[in-house]
Amino acid sequence: MFQQIEYINRRAAISRQINSGILLFIGNAESPMNFLHNTYHFRQDSTFLYYFGIQEPDLAAVIDAETGQVIVFGDEMSIDDIVWMGRQTTLAEKAATSGVTEVLPKSALKQYLEKAQNQSRDIHFLPPYRGENVIRLADVLEIPVTQVKENSSVSFIKAVVAQRAVKSDLELVEINKAASISADMHLMAIQMARPGMKESEIAAAIHHMALHHGGNLAYPVILTVNGQILHNHYHGNTLKEGDLVLNDSGAETAMGYAGDLTRTFPAGRTFNAAQKEMYNIVLNAYHKAVEALHPGTRYLDVHFAACLELAEGLKDRGLMKGDMKAAVEKGAHALFFQCGTGHMMGLDVHDMEDLGEQYVGYTDTLLKNTTQFGLKSLRLGKELEPGYVLTVEPGIYFIPELIDRWQAEKQFSEYINYDKVNEYRAFGGIRVEDNFVITDEGSDLLGKKLALSIDEIEALRNY
Repeated sequence: MFQQIEYINRRAAISRQINSGILLFIGNAESPMNFLHNTYHFRQDSTFLYYFGIQEPDLAAVIDAETGQVIVFGDEMSIDDIVWMGRQTTLAEKAATSGVTEVLPKSALKQYLEKAQNQSRDIHFLPPYRGENVIRLADVLEIPVTQVKENSSVSFIKAVVAQRAVKSDLELVEINKAASISADMHLMAIQMARPGMKESEIAAAIHHMALHHGGNLAYPVILTVNGQILHNHYHGNTLKEGDLVLNDSGAETAMGYAGDLTRTFPAGRTFNAAQKEMYNIVLNAYHKAVEALHPGTRYLDVHFAACLELAEGLKDRGLMKGDMKAAVEKGAHALFFQCGTGHMMGLDVHDMEDLGEQYVGYTDTLLKNTTQFGLKSLRLGKELEPGYVLTVEPGIYFIPELIDRWQAEKQFSEYINYDKVNEYRAFGGIRVEDNFVITDEGSDLLGKKLALSIDEIEALRNY
């Protein structure tokens, strides 16, 4: 946990933004894998963690925005808990570390909220993303399960997003740590991979390093020779000469802050000629996007800059044709780049995505394009501000099924040379990704510098 004053100040800030009613925070519970006491790795709700810092299941908390009263609701360990888990720090002690002096049993929450409702006070809560929390909110607020999400507080969502989006110096220390561990994970993967190895061997080593540093993975490892599958968590393939290996993995620190890096490298010692060409197109798009990172710039425009660079590179190699600005505007480049150039990052690898992309990545005056292929997957579009932490991750992906569909429908035939594209059907995919914080002047790379150019990558493949 951070120092007590950090959590006190965070709660005071949100109270100033929502200055009436009750602010309700629901923590996460344990979730069984296959029977009650065999649970998935516990991960506290990030907003609860941000304001209270307590990594313990089955908690809730309230802030009375008018009186300043703060209460944590949860049960202390029973004798059965102590028998199985040993004596641990009490909930009251953990709450005190967060600057909270009032702790009530879990069962007291419903009565507390009923009293507030009887006084016609507003109860602000955030949209739940776990089914058990939907049920819990329905119970304590006495509303139908089907109406829980629609009754969440938009003003509360916007206030939390505004506060959490700008990272403090303390948070940047943690994110730098996460990004540095992530860089070590990637360096190890680049150095250890060999033809004949299973993807699972490398993925296991990546997970081991994350645990070794006292945290865990920020998300399931993507380690694949089929990089054209954007979120590929299958690890059963054997690396062979000529393959490209795409590694998208990141560490999460013990305090919950994430790193998120991607590198693509040859399974053998070197890239072949076609791989070098495509890799450099992606790398040029990466540099174009990084150059565009400035406060006041819309990330939507950063994305378009990366897309145009990709398209021009593909045109130079005969895969696209015509006016590339028009092609990008209409979405023709999305045959090769189907996703967004980046997203916010912090306590969540896709920061605050549970609160809604329309609030986290966009604004009331810049709405997300949810219809155009490529743009509907762009999670961040709004103007950048100092303190924002985000990713830059352009890529090129050759997806045979998508190529076949677009070609059959003659989509964007004025911009796409399908005969040339089909020569790359079995190419796979390439992505590179780093993490940045927006500064007053531009941006800074977070974490350790990791090999990025072809020469740097190949130097590490000298086995």
